[in-house]
Amino acid sequence: MSDKNDMSLKPGWRRVKFGDVVRLSKSRSKDPLADGYECYVGLEHLEPGELRIRSRGNVADGVTFTSVFQPGQVLFGKRRAYQRKVAVADFAGVCSGDIYVLESKCTQTLLPELLPFICQTDAFFEHAVGTSAGSLSPRTNWTSLADFEFSLAPLEEQARLVGVLQAIEQTAESHQEVRGLANQLVRALLSDALSREWPVVELGSVVQGTQYGLSINAGSEGQYPMLRMMNIEDGLCVENDIKYADLSEKDFEAYRLVHGDVLFNRTNSYELVGRTGVYELDGCHVFASYLIRLKTKPEKLEPKFLTLYLNSDFGRRQVLAYATKAVSQANVNASNLLRVRIPLPPLEVQQQLLGEIARAKSAEKAAMLRRASAEEIKKQFFAEVVGGAE
Repeated sequence: MSDKNDMSLKPGWRRVKFGDVVRLSKSRSKDPLADGYECYVGLEHLEPGELRIRSRGNVADGVTFTSVFQPGQVLFGKRRAYQRKVAVADFAGVCSGDIYVLESKCTQTLLPELLPFICQTDAFFEHAVGTSAGSLSPRTNWTSLADFEFSLAPLEEQARLVGVLQAIEQTAESHQEVRGLANQLVRALLSDALSREWPVVELGSVVQGTQYGLSINAGSEGQYPMLRMMNIEDGLCVENDIKYADLSEKDFEAYRLVHGDVLFNRTNSYELVGRTGVYELDGCHVFASYLIRLKTKPEKLEPKFLTLYLNSDFGRRQVLAYATKAVSQANVNASNLLRVRIPLPPLEVQQQLLGEIARAKSAEKAAMLRRASAEEIKKQFFAEVVGGAE
């Protein structure tokens, strides 16, 4: 490294190349099961931005992977590096050839605990992506990664950074666990409510009717915003990538959405068909042809209870029983939708359940926001991890 670069660094910091302080493990196993390895990790098991490995495969089920990793080593996804897949192993196993197994060359030069955070920095990913080759499935290589240049702190400063970053990581992890628990609570509340002995009725008996949306082309400009199938998320209508259409006053009044309307996505892939959301947006929206509007009978059925049910595993099984499959799409028409059977608790029970679920979702949202805040703080420290400038 040049003296010119070193002159701008904090005292004790120095410029290094990644390959000078990090080793690529080449440990292999020709027969992982016989060698005592029970688990394998593929790229699909690594979550972007998650240092913990949350899922894994079973070697006994059959695997061709031979790269061995040990607890404490860092797994880096070299294929499609832009996905930012980095994790720290907390168990031994074998992994895909598209995953590099990395470790510190000398613990007196680079603390092993700091390595995963270096691999999470924007500078490292930019280098990995910039040195990747291939159009459909770009990969970086070890020679290129080894040339990544960064500023390395003295051991005492590394220890401080590790302490701060691990504390932030643990905080983010705690918020993620709260989010998961809140999501489990929502499922448990719904499952408990639907498992009771309620009357089961056809949807057609508790709605005022159905209506298909507008069969016109919407664009980036127009008088009225039009909701389409991608504007349904998590049981609500949302304003993502809104398109617009010009309509006569008569057509606008015929297709204008009002609070409490339920929109059902009647045509989509088999996995996504049937997504349902309640309209609660401000403004004057209309809806497109791949959506069906449902208006519930307010004295019998809460719109959000209907949406909750149709989006649940219980409701989806009912909906998909009436789905007709095409080459790449499935469709549920309005007449079949009205035949879907739904458990019907008393209105006050529906409202109580919705209140409990709203509180759980509020806790889930708060946990998501706190985790995002923790991740943002971590990013701010990343600049210091590989920076070191005065």
